[in-house]
Amino acid sequence: MTENSTDQFFKSTVLGHPSGLFVLFFTEMWERFSYYGMRALLVMFFTASLLDGGWGWPREHAFAIFGTYTSLVYLSTLLGGYFADKIIGFRWAVVVGALLMTLGHASMALESSFFIYTGLTLLVFGSGFFKPNMTSIISEMYKDRSIKKDGAYTIFYMGVNAGAFLGILLCGYLGEVVGWSWGFGLAGIFMLFGLLQFWFAQDIFGNIGLKPKSESKEEANTKALTEKLNPFTNLQLGMIFLAAALGLAWILNDPVSKISGGEYNLFDFTAFGLSGSNLVILTALILFILLLIIRIPKYETIVRDRMLAVVFFAFVTIFFWAIFEQAPGSLTIFARDYTQRVLEGNSALTFKIVNSLMTIVPLGIISWVLWLLFKRTFSKYALSNIILAFSFVIIWAIAIWMLYTEFNKEIAEVPASWFGVLNSLFIITFAPLFSKWWESRYNPNANMKYALGMVLLGLGMACVAIGASSIPVGAKAASVSMIWLILVYFFHTMGELCISPVALSYVSKLVPGRMIAMMFGIWYLAVAIGMKLAGVFGEASESIAQENGLSYFFWLLTAVAVGLGILSAILYPVIKKLMHGVR
Repeated sequence: MTENSTDQFFKSTVLGHPSGLFVLFFTEMWERFSYYGMRALLVMFFTASLLDGGWGWPREHAFAIFGTYTSLVYLSTLLGGYFADKIIGFRWAVVVGALLMTLGHASMALESSFFIYTGLTLLVFGSGFFKPNMTSIISEMYKDRSIKKDGAYTIFYMGVNAGAFLGILLCGYLGEVVGWSWGFGLAGIFMLFGLLQFWFAQDIFGNIGLKPKSESKEEANTKALTEKLNPFTNLQLGMIFLAAALGLAWILNDPVSKISGGEYNLFDFTAFGLSGSNLVILTALILFILLLIIRIPKYETIVRDRMLAVVFFAFVTIFFWAIFEQAPGSLTIFARDYTQRVLEGNSALTFKIVNSLMTIVPLGIISWVLWLLFKRTFSKYALSNIILAFSFVIIWAIAIWMLYTEFNKEIAEVPASWFGVLNSLFIITFAPLFSKWWESRYNPNANMKYALGMVLLGLGMACVAIGASSIPVGAKAASVSMIWLILVYFFHTMGELCISPVALSYVSKLVPGRMIAMMFGIWYLAVAIGMKLAGVFGEASESIAQENGLSYFFWLLTAVAVGLGILSAILYPVIKKLMHGVR
């Protein structure tokens, strides 16, 4: 066995997988805890009245800054991935990312304008360094055991959702019930625990993720030869730079100009009948499309066709995320202002019991996994394990205190952020069933998965549209039944399971190895555009609700989702031909 062989990682296993996978599992869990915990509170904090400790912003301003924040989180992964690959290695990238995010959450807990904006900036760069590099470490760990890789990513994905679940549940509760600082601060505390646990156990990864070695002459020559197949010209590089600069400027300028009432606006002009802001983003989009038109025909036929298929899936992905990410925006506002969340009598008791089981059962299962990890790694990585154990003692204490406090109340008031936990709960419940489906002979093709995902997304929006149909035009509050939001999250999760886990898999299958980085970059760009578009849609919901009612807004999103689902199904023969045998 060579020193770098991945067999060494399988000497110490938990549930049949390397112990190192579970170190990553818990590190990622705390990162998702912090990200989703803070995300659940952000729009509510900005729009809460000054009396409730918020900033009293109009909803449009909150949606604008939220869209920019989530968009930049995905764009920053390109920067973090580059630094990890070329300069500092995966491991240091994770540490730098976790440290920046810890400082970001700590800043936000101070709640002043300076520290909120500083905190969001640190979180953007922190996510960029952290997010792409955890999966890179897993990929290296299973390099010679590809047959077990799917199982490893499934376990890792459970950690992602466990963190999101607990973060929304506990940070959301503390933020809404106790104070915003407590919610933001708790997110930072557990990000710090994740950082320390990873740092003190990092030797478990052997040589994986250390600083990259400089390329040998032979490797550089080989790379140069492959890149000559379709090199970027100076004109194309200029187009990339200009499109990126304009797009980034627009993303940053959008919330700044709106929140400042136009006082600070980079694009305060009109041309060709368009406002400066619209002209800039349209120019960036046209440049990007022109670049694709110039470059794609120059590849060999099979590569060209498969790239066209990826571009189609990326286009649908933009709208998937734009609609799906209404969850922390317009759907959370719908939960807070338009949903009947105060329960009495048997309804209150039922909710308290369900909420208790939802909290204790997942925590119990994760604690059991933690115990299994302890038994395998405590002798070598005691400090890492002690930090991890201490973090779970705090989590259990907060969870028990929350449940005890709620049980002692005569009524049950469901926090607006609580509905967000349903997504993670449904994923943890149904992901194994979907995994079995994809492995069976009934596994649908890529187009049908996208069609199904978009139609399910539309069904979710149709549910909330029906629920909102009784709300008068222009109303600022209502008492719609909770069942509609529960159905939204159910259908949206089913849609996510059809699209999100399989999307990157198709990119890796459809493009040759030398182009993976570029196409992943385009993919993350599509997700970033979708995230910003989610904020734009949220902003539009306010004016649409004033003129036509809130239900009309949700029906529009339903039509977009279902329309794209039908388009994906109709184009199946075309896309199948473009994919050249890739399923």
